[in-house]
Amino acid sequence: MSVLNNSKVKLFLLIGIPGLEHAHIWFSIPICLMYLLAIMGNCTILFIIKTEPSLHEPMYYFLAMLAVSDMGLSLSSLPTMLRIFLFNAMGISPNACFAQEFFIHGFTVMESSVLLIMSLDCFLAIHNPLRYSSILTSNRVAKMGLILAIRSILLVIPFPFTLRRLKYCQKNLLSHSYCLHQDTMKLACSDNKTNVIYGFFVALCTMLDLALIVLSYVLILKTILSIASLAERLKALNTCVSHICAVLTFYVPVITLAAMHRFAKHKSPLVVILIADMFLLVPPLMNPIVYCVKTRQIWEKILGKLLNVCGR
Repeated sequence: MSVLNNSKVKLFLLIGIPGLEHAHIWFSIPICLMYLLAIMGNCTILFIIKTEPSLHEPMYYFLAMLAVSDMGLSLSSLPTMLRIFLFNAMGISPNACFAQEFFIHGFTVMESSVLLIMSLDCFLAIHNPLRYSSILTSNRVAKMGLILAIRSILLVIPFPFTLRRLKYCQKNLLSHSYCLHQDTMKLACSDNKTNVIYGFFVALCTMLDLALIVLSYVLILKTILSIASLAERLKALNTCVSHICAVLTFYVPVITLAAMHRFAKHKSPLVVILIADMFLLVPPLMNPIVYCVKTRQIWEKILGKLLNVCGR
């Protein structure tokens, strides 16, 4: 463990892959490729939705919000991940660390909120398709997006300020390739009870989103089972497959990582790092792929754009 002789820590040390520091440059190749594909994929979705009037509908607006939160997650972790794996530069100043964890947690809360309203969108589309357009108007969707952004900011804005008031005396080695609130607060040598309680409150808010998503799918399943035709049941269920994949790729690493931080006493550092990196790399990479493959309208528009470019 890294120890500073000063009474105040000047730098926090992030971590790459323990025991494989000499191979970081090789790990940087797939990591850079994943970041590049994630950013390109989400930018493509945003561009297609913006430029195609036929996609100016609630479902695609929510997908655009998901793409924005995915890009935010990618860009928030990109600087430290690249510094570690390309240059073996582990140090980060406390203020930069606090800023990074604000953006990472902010976009995490935003993505959780977007997945919640997307489940509501699926429920309305299946349960009440005739009133869908009148309930989810463009004006209401814009207001929902604004509320989600404000909620995300308000929930996580106390994090950097509560971390700044703590004293960091000796311990300065973090357990990830980027800064997280629950990881940073453990380094403090002063009382961090406020951070623990408020961090638990934010985690509960995220778990409440998940609980409401599960409830919405119980209602969706109930509605689907009431449909007489098997073909219609499968068609209705197929509309939710992309969203189910997005929920699983986001929440499984989040819950696993949170459980390991809270309860695992003898956790493997390598496993923790891999899960943490997967949490920030996999959802932004997979969501554009899944939605492009499963959403015919988006796939057709992307293919049409490509054919137009090639035909010029």
